[in-house]
Amino acid sequence: MPFIMLTVLIDMVAIGLIIPVLPVLVGSFSSSPADQAYWYGVVAFSFGVSNFLASPVLGALSDRYGRRPVLLLGFLGLGLSFFGTALTTTLWGLIAVRTLGGAMQANAAIANAYVADITPPEKRAKRFGMLGAMMGLGFIIGPVMGGLLGAISLRLPFFAAGGLAMANLLYGYFVLPESLAHTQRKAFSWRAANPVNSLRALAQLKGVGGLVGVVAFSGLAQFVLYTSWVLYTTFKFGWGPMENGWSLAAVGVVSVAVQGFLMGRLLQRFPPQRLAIMGLVSSVLAYALWGAASEGWMMYAVIGVNLLGGTVAASVNSLISAAADSRSQGQTLGAVNALSSLTAVLAPMLAAPLLGMVSHLPQGDWRIGAPMYFCAALQLGSLWLAVAYFRKHHRRVAA
Repeated sequence: MPFIMLTVLIDMVAIGLIIPVLPVLVGSFSSSPADQAYWYGVVAFSFGVSNFLASPVLGALSDRYGRRPVLLLGFLGLGLSFFGTALTTTLWGLIAVRTLGGAMQANAAIANAYVADITPPEKRAKRFGMLGAMMGLGFIIGPVMGGLLGAISLRLPFFAAGGLAMANLLYGYFVLPESLAHTQRKAFSWRAANPVNSLRALAQLKGVGGLVGVVAFSGLAQFVLYTSWVLYTTFKFGWGPMENGWSLAAVGVVSVAVQGFLMGRLLQRFPPQRLAIMGLVSSVLAYALWGAASEGWMMYAVIGVNLLGGTVAASVNSLISAAADSRSQGQTLGAVNALSSLTAVLAPMLAAPLLGMVSHLPQGDWRIGAPMYFCAALQLGSLWLAVAYFRKHHRRVAA
């Protein structure tokens, strides 16, 4: 576990490094803020599509050849994509290297499979939580480092991220052992590697219904937020890489606090159904307030009070897991992950036009919050679906 936890931490720090500066790099190839929003959407979309298509393929390859070689391949691909991003001088070159990066970015999923290989079932939830804490910690450190380095040179964070990926490659090659025994490996199948098949599994799961819609709407809202955050704060408050790095680190701190400390205590007091509703209400208000914020400090205030918003995904996933039998847990939660990946593909297609529509407005204009208001509307749809599902479920149980 210490080996794989350090691997995940380094990986997430490398990814977090580039978040505050990638939209600014796209802007260096653009002639206007509207063009910047459009092409940033294209770059994010190319990354999401390649990740959605390649992740199940890499997962199936890890079942066939072991976790270690696929992790090493991922580190190598990420390192090359980061260095390629730092050196590219054209917009199409940037799109090409980000597409490569998306295709190689399945390290988190392979790390989860690695932990499942080496952990008895009764301890997996705790160890998955440990991995989640490492991801959150990496997301705190990475954006801050990216913001500080980006203030020195726009391309410096990409060189630093590439160096970390290569350090992970060396660490994995010399230190990280293989976790999957030869007797547990299975033949590669393109059918099993098809992401559409995993989505069909959710449709075949009885009793879930509206919860799938909750996952889709709330996931789409979250990824639209991630895609919009840096350009939104740039247009609204004039923030640069450093300010955005600190704000993203604040998001990471709250995420670690909720997932690592508050979640267990909240579940002792509230059932998952009620916690999901409370979290959705908190998220609707948070998105609306982020959109209406007139000063930068207000963004931090909303981050700090939106603690319940971080409980939605875990609460809903636990309810979906409870609806599946013990032999189909992996298939079911894998399908939820595929659905989340699909929303990550759709988000840039929605966020870029919304940002382009408001890019000409003066700083501080409330209309620049259009992407955030759209997220609030999506989360309101999630809230409606969740309330309808829980009421129907309650009546069915009572009957």
